Amino acid sequence: MAIPRQTTELEIRKGIRSSVIGGSVNLSLALIKCLTGLIGHSFALIADRIESLSDVFSSSVVAVGLWIAIKPPDQDHPYGHGKAEPIAAIIVSLALVGAAISIAVESISETRTPHRLPEPYTLAVLLAVVVIKVVLSRYVGSVGARIESTAVKADAWHHLSDAITSALAFVGITIGLLTRNATADDWAALCASPIILFNGVRQIKPPVREILDTSPSADLAMEVRRTAEGVAGVAGLDKCYIRKVGFRYYVDLHVLVDGTLSATSGHRIAHQVKDSILAAYPRITEVLVHIEPASETRA
Repeated sequence: MAIPRQTTELEIRKGIRSSVIGGSVNLSLALIKCLTGLIGHSFALIADRIESLSDVFSSSVVAVGLWIAIKPPDQDHPYGHGKAEPIAAIIVSLALVGAAISIAVESISETRTPHRLPEPYTLAVLLAVVVIKVVLSRYVGSVGARIESTAVKADAWHHLSDAITSALAFVGITIGLLTRNATADDWAALCASPIILFNGVRQIKPPVREILDTSPSADLAMEVRRTAEGVAGVAGLDKCYIRKVGFRYYVDLHVLVDGTLSATSGHRIAHQVKDSILAAYPRITEVLVHIEPASETRA
């Protein structure tokens, strides 16, 4: 895993903007799908509307989560508000799971209800939706990768899942029109459910790991160790713990020094270690250094 680079507030605000754009596009698509599905007698399109409405909700959650995450530390939140970002990602992932279950239930119900064949023009609508959602997913995904946001990445997957359901609906309606089987698009909508469910479950793991303070990067820990050990007076490291809070990292170090040094000298070395790490890795916000005598190294 690459060493995380600095994420500026401006870039995070681009993440907020990508979520707002995504929500606006999805709201428009949801209305188009609903009207076309009702007029064109296609449940796959109506079910697809559920996914688009879910995308509107998830994009709104991501925008709010990022807005909270960039707020500076205060008296009640000395470590900042960064945890709002993975919390938003979890909500988005749960929304994916909810959408999958909802589409499955309604699809099964529709397969048991007699209805007319979808109109051929619904295929054009679905094809346009697939193209728009793939482009939107790539755009949001690139922003999420740049700012290393689990919430924005999850939102990108949400857009991609919408493209998948639309593609399957296209296949279902095509089969239905060719075979004169009106339930084909209902089965297509049902087939999309496990795909969406899988993505929802898969996307929930990274933010949960972050909230549980799982070590984010072995490469980063190795580089932090190398930087600390390069400071004059450091005999070695006993422990190196790193946790990610939103877009920032916090480091706890147990530094080994000569046991005969004075408290003043140990304090000076600790500050040099902290300053070296902060200078080398801008995304590390705080470094807590605990000085230990080298002769009392603990396992």
